[in-house]
Amino acid sequence: MTELPARRLLLVHAHPDDESINNGATMARYAAEGAQVTLVTCTRGEEGEVIPPALAHLAPDREDRLGEHRVGELAAAMKELGVTDHRFLGGPGRFRDSGMMGAPQNRREGAFWSTDVDDAAPYLVEVIRSVRPQVLVTYDPDGGYGHPDHIQAHRVAMRAAELAAEPAFRRDLGNPHQIAKIYWNRVPRTVAEEGFARLRAAGTFPAVGSPDDVPGVVDDSLVTAEIDGTAHVERKAAAMRAHATQIVVEGEFFALSNHLGQPIFTTEFYQLVRGESGAPAGERECDLFAGVAS
Repeated sequence: MTELPARRLLLVHAHPDDESINNGATMARYAAEGAQVTLVTCTRGEEGEVIPPALAHLAPDREDRLGEHRVGELAAAMKELGVTDHRFLGGPGRFRDSGMMGAPQNRREGAFWSTDVDDAAPYLVEVIRSVRPQVLVTYDPDGGYGHPDHIQAHRVAMRAAELAAEPAFRRDLGNPHQIAKIYWNRVPRTVAEEGFARLRAAGTFPAVGSPDDVPGVVDDSLVTAEIDGTAHVERKAAAMRAHATQIVVEGEFFALSNHLGQPIFTTEFYQLVRGESGAPAGERECDLFAGVAS
């Protein structure tokens, strides 16, 4: 086996742009520190709404070429973050964006949401057994905010982590590997509230969202890790700008297609759901690899 870097982080996301918004600073920090950062994106985001009028022709109800365009946006974003290993689950276009919950696209042939979890998970098992990450980051069971592809990404990630460790499962996909720590993306409610207060005071966007618009906002007590990405916030913002069909960035704030302003978080937060914390009792971890043997 080719020698692997000492620290290996795997992130599983639903669409291009989710990674930069949720984990951009974390990814940039660990990439800069020499860790192997692997991103697996489950769909090309074909059903996204297009913000720039000049690119409106790419939309699914027109030319339906948004997915291939967003592949390029993702590559540009990863270049900004210094991440060289980014993949689509099963290859680009294997699974299609399912649209919002309840939309007809949920039942479209090839939609990620309508795919059996055990049909999708082996593609991720192969990645896990190849990269052999000690740490996995994905969404909570609600996908952060109820989007079907985010929920499915959670299910596939958790199932693949289980199957990858099972010696009897698909040895053709590689040797078994147990992921030491699994985290879900989180934002403490007090941090979200403070961020929106700053945004309202700045007046950058005429319309401002609320903490309930931020995926993964929870009571502060559920958050077990915080990764300070202050030194990498410009790289995070640049990665978000690369997703130009989906995001408008203004200074330390941004908006999606709903045009509601949100703060860009320079510290990113997580909840450890499997594995042992490397922090003293009652304290948050400041390193996702804390307590992990290389």
